[in-house]
Amino acid sequence: MIRGFFRLIGLLLLAGGFVFLVYDGARSIADQALRLTRLGEFWNDVNQASQRSFQAMVDANAPFLSGFLKLLLDQPSWAVMGVLGIVLMLLFRPSKPLIGYSRN
Repeated sequence: MIRGFFRLIGLLLLAGGFVFLVYDGARSIADQALRLTRLGEFWNDVNQASQRSFQAMVDANAPFLSGFLKLLLDQPSWAVMGVLGIVLMLLFRPSKPLIGYSRN
């Protein structure tokens, strides 16, 4: 049950990454320049208060992760969502059936 849920989340992240790839591609073609939507910009557009509160929580509890979080938020949205989706899909894939053994 949990495996299926995380695979669904991975599939949705992968689909979201594809949507952002198409969106950034269309914007780049229209502007005739490379335009990428950063994950931090997208999160800021969705809910600015949650981004600030998450940043404050990370700074208070784990200041060593602050640099990694800044690096992650500066990456393109399609890359972060796509990689995270692929990782979830691979980690929670169904186990291979055993050959020569019955499962009764």
